[in-house]
Amino acid sequence: MTDEQAETEVDSEVDSEVDPDLDGADDDADVDDAAAGAPAAPAPRNRRSVLAFAVLPAVVLALTVGAGVLKWQSASRLDGEAAAGESVAAARETTTAILSYSADSADTELNAARSRLTGSFLDAYTELINDVVIPGAKEKKISAVAQVPAAASVSAGSDHAVALVFVNQTVTVGKDAPTNTASSVRVTLDKVDGRWLVSGFDPV
Repeated sequence: MTDEQAETEVDSEVDSEVDPDLDGADDDADVDDAAAGAPAAPAPRNRRSVLAFAVLPAVVLALTVGAGVLKWQSASRLDGEAAAGESVAAARETTTAILSYSADSADTELNAARSRLTGSFLDAYTELINDVVIPGAKEKKISAVAQVPAAASVSAGSDHAVALVFVNQTVTVGKDAPTNTASSVRVTLDKVDGRWLVSGFDPV
């Protein structure tokens, strides 16, 4: 065997041993290409993160709105309770003031009570005391004492309220025996410059 023939056989053996490895490398490359082209499935953790970011803002917004509504309702309830208490107190005091007077000082007392009134009722009350009550108290020596044994709020808002007032009034004419009367009145009040003033006084 010549030297050239020996080299040829060696090259053939080397090629036969190398070719299978080269083919395997090509197969691996094809697998890698296929893997690169296929969409990657999102990891479960990524799904949870996306869900959390999508849901949490909505939950926070709902909680914020809910807290705001509750706060507003609580504030409105407290304001309503305060208005009811204040208006009922004003109704009691005003009823006592406008229905109580003595024969000697009816002018002073009843005109002072006008500061607790407003609107058309103020005008009507002013006319009544000046034309009827004060002249009668002076001429016939009439005195009256009013008491409010009970009162309750019918409705109350920030600047308007209605109260039901129960009145006991004792009237004395000259030296005659006192007479007692009991009645109930629907008192309407409006808040003017921070004060509850009576704008309506209707027997019921």
